[in-house]
Amino acid sequence: MRIGELAALAGVTTRTVRHYHRVGLLPEPARRVNGYRDYGLRDAVELTRIRRLTELGLGLDEVRDVLADDAGKELHEVLAELDADLARQEEAIRSRRARLAELLEQAGAGGGLPAEAPVSPELAALFAEMARTSAELAGPEPTMAVKERELLALLDTAATPEARSWLTGLLRSMGSDPGAMRRAYEVYARMDELAGAAVDDPRVAQVARAIADSVPDEVAAAIDVSGEDLATAGGTQDGFMAAFFDDHAPAQAEAVRQAIRLMQERAR
Repeated sequence: MRIGELAALAGVTTRTVRHYHRVGLLPEPARRVNGYRDYGLRDAVELTRIRRLTELGLGLDEVRDVLADDAGKELHEVLAELDADLARQEEAIRSRRARLAELLEQAGAGGGLPAEAPVSPELAALFAEMARTSAELAGPEPTMAVKERELLALLDTAATPEARSWLTGLLRSMGSDPGAMRRAYEVYARMDELAGAAVDDPRVAQVARAIADSVPDEVAAAIDVSGEDLATAGGTQDGFMAAFFDDHAPAQAEAVRQAIRLMQERAR
């Protein structure tokens, strides 16, 4: 992604992005041969998280402390201090205090905020369910589960109304099906197995089918991805879709492409 695409996706200005680079809050990405910065999906994840934290009223130094502490403890402490300050202010900050109260409740009820915090209460509940499911399974959490949380946190803040509608449908369907999370973790594990596989590995089609089968009809019907965005070469992918697929190994990206095609066919 170019800097303008990154800024638009995160809902900030290009000047803000450059300022975060100058103060060391957002690492500088690699540059293309023409000198332009080349941003990936992980840059968008970090930038939207910085935006969410600053919208809560945190200063850039406080944001830096929060980002340095993945466990969420520093965020809880900073939010508590901020809440005490906001209590002394006027009506204009009442909505901010209500948001902080939600985050503090999440931290107290779940033993800490998720690494991707702050996120909406609905997404925080989903992340808590993911943590419980992961703890019940043998071995480390699949890498793909971590990527999924980062992507959902990105959509929670930066998505278009259509994408947010899709996210709401996904959260609703996951909450209504007791076995959905366990099946999702089975898919995450199978996606991890494709990390070093060839694009034509037979497992790619199998995993694509598993992904498509795990998505409810109403959620699948809301997926709006063009054929150009699914192209592997010669297409005209937008910045977000290109960054999304670049963030996955080739076989993993192909499995997602095939799964989207399967879901689109099902929706028709």
